[in-house]
Amino acid sequence: MSTALSPTGVEGLDNILGGGFPSNCVYLVEGNPGVGKTTLAMQFLLEGVRRGEATLYVTLSETRTELALVAASHGWNLDGITIIELSAVDGILGARSGAPLYNPSEVELTQLSKLFRSEIEKSHPKRLVLDSLSEMRLLSQSALRYRRELLNLKQFLTTQDCTALLLDDRTADADGHVHSIVHGALTLDVAPLRYGIFRRSLAVTKLRGVKFREGQHDYVINTGGLQVFPRLVASEHRKKYKRSLASSSNDALDEMLGGGLHFGTSNLLMGPAGSGKSTVAALFASAAAARSEQVEYFIFDETLDTLLERTHALGIDLAPHMASGMVRIHQIDPAEIAPGELAYQVHAAVRAGVKMVVLDSLNGYVSAMPNEDYLTLHLHELLAYLNQQGVMTIMVLAQHGLLGPMGTPVDISYLADTVILTRFFEAAGTLKKAISIIKKRSGPHEDSLREFSMRGGHITVGPPLMHFQGVMTGVPRAIGGVPVRGSAS
Repeated sequence: MSTALSPTGVEGLDNILGGGFPSNCVYLVEGNPGVGKTTLAMQFLLEGVRRGEATLYVTLSETRTELALVAASHGWNLDGITIIELSAVDGILGARSGAPLYNPSEVELTQLSKLFRSEIEKSHPKRLVLDSLSEMRLLSQSALRYRRELLNLKQFLTTQDCTALLLDDRTADADGHVHSIVHGALTLDVAPLRYGIFRRSLAVTKLRGVKFREGQHDYVINTGGLQVFPRLVASEHRKKYKRSLASSSNDALDEMLGGGLHFGTSNLLMGPAGSGKSTVAALFASAAAARSEQVEYFIFDETLDTLLERTHALGIDLAPHMASGMVRIHQIDPAEIAPGELAYQVHAAVRAGVKMVVLDSLNGYVSAMPNEDYLTLHLHELLAYLNQQGVMTIMVLAQHGLLGPMGTPVDISYLADTVILTRFFEAAGTLKKAISIIKKRSGPHEDSLREFSMRGGHITVGPPLMHFQGVMTGVPRAIGGVPVRGSAS
């Protein structure tokens, strides 16, 4: 027997819930002021209006005018939603009791509860929002009375064929009364960072009798309401694909890689700034587009104009591929995007048929993550998903320093199927570049180091550096009696 569901009007949240809230139940939506509870509640009720359902918004903390302002900021019209605000309740209770509201509180809470029931029985809503529980908690004055009122409210609502959201701003002392009573609970949190947008996340902490997606899910509040990005779970996305080789269009580089890179693999380009990592990534992207394979290109560290000018000067013209739609380049500001949103963009691109994803660079990606552990887990799921979809992923990671021992902001080399390393080295008073393949899980590769040059509008990969030792240290020495000349090739 399937459970009837009430979609929330928020696509990502419905995905997390398995289609929506199970109908005719009571749910808690909690979070500090400003996390978007009221916005979410409005989306829930507007979805009901769209479906032809009667809806009711009971507000004890905001006025009708304030709710209208929130709705207007999102371009919404609240027509079709019945709203009861505190000022109206105040007038009714004052007339009935002959005493000011909240004096005494026990009498007023009883009358308030009666008014709720009367309005619900009058309008017969299929969807109800009560905003917020903080006022009820204050009127109750004791934990026992508060729990009793919540139990009575829940029992009444379950007889009214109504799906209800109870909002709580958590401004009072935390307690477990509501969590133990409701059928489900949704927690909204916000983490203010030192720079950039706040990182907002939500979690379904309880949902009786229904399978849902656990964990923290990023969300943003844009014009139009909450946009939720469900946590990517790679094991839920599997498909059959052919693991074929893709050429870089540079014969010498392909020779080093045993023919090229494979689809369905994740590939990491590491090296100091300016050593040619992004150029190699652009080389593979251009070659893919020339084969009519769609490429999704995310740049964090340089502007789109700089990328196009730099690659064009090296004979890699991405502009025509952008015009044809084969290459889509996104300039990402890591201070203005949540990690979940970026993963959502990648997921959407793959569903649209993208065959290659370029992340340039992971240093900028790190800036969008709260901490290193989160980055590793996030990338693990993202790369596993892309691999299972037969997508080739190319990641760029800049190492700290220029010569000698180098470090990285995060070690994700173990996640990559292929690691390509670029380095600077000195030879006869000239600064040169070297390229090598550290590992390749999907096939054979060369163990040699080769000189890598970007001059005269060409990208050149020279023969193996057979007569040098210590290239990886940055200051090699000649071996076998061969002098160090100005060109290692």
